[in-house]
Amino acid sequence: MRSNEIATSESSGGLHTSTDAFETTKYFEPHWYVAQTRARHEKRAGEELDRRGIENFLPLYEKMSRWKDRRVRLQLPLFAGYVFARFPLSERLRALEIPSVARLVGFGSLPTALSDDEMEAMRKGLTSKLRAVPHPHLTVGRRVRTVRGPFEGLEGILLRRKNYCRVVLSVDLIARSVAVEIDVTDACPLSLGRDGDRSSLAVGQGSRLSRNAQVLRGFSIGVVD
Repeated sequence: MRSNEIATSESSGGLHTSTDAFETTKYFEPHWYVAQTRARHEKRAGEELDRRGIENFLPLYEKMSRWKDRRVRLQLPLFAGYVFARFPLSERLRALEIPSVARLVGFGSLPTALSDDEMEAMRKGLTSKLRAVPHPHLTVGRRVRTVRGPFEGLEGILLRRKNYCRVVLSVDLIARSVAVEIDVTDACPLSLGRDGDRSSLAVGQGSRLSRNAQVLRGFSIGVVD
């Protein structure tokens, strides 16, 4: 039976509707989602998610700023305005009830679940000692895949500078990018498919990974079918 078909069964003298077993299981399994926060409420949203026992991820970066007569080191959100949270879709109201959370990002009426494996790779990379900083959202350039280091397996766009190389990693669902410095030997170019398009590891804009969502390039975090 297709996932969008409705099944009816007899229960307690009446009929009730249910989706198929796969859809029902997915609905109650925890997945990663992106929560958009109110302006400058990322840390507060993370604290509230913690209080409610909801696993979350808020990567930060350091920035030096001048304040009155001295310079101070600030810890700022790497993805301004967003925090990642992991919970079952059936419990999404627990996150939406937090005043600092404005909405859950997705296509249509439901939030879009991200790939657990690729989210874990992102968490591993962004919690390492490698310096990551925000970068203007970038979708065009020489695409590479990291083959070693904390970001192994993730894809991005290579930027060459005189003394270093950076890979720009993008989450297109929220149109945000970050840049990380890497050794150029830790990245390899992505090959082209037979029809001239990028291979499945680098799906271009407008390609589809599932019925209702685009692939999230850069990190290549796919949605859960």
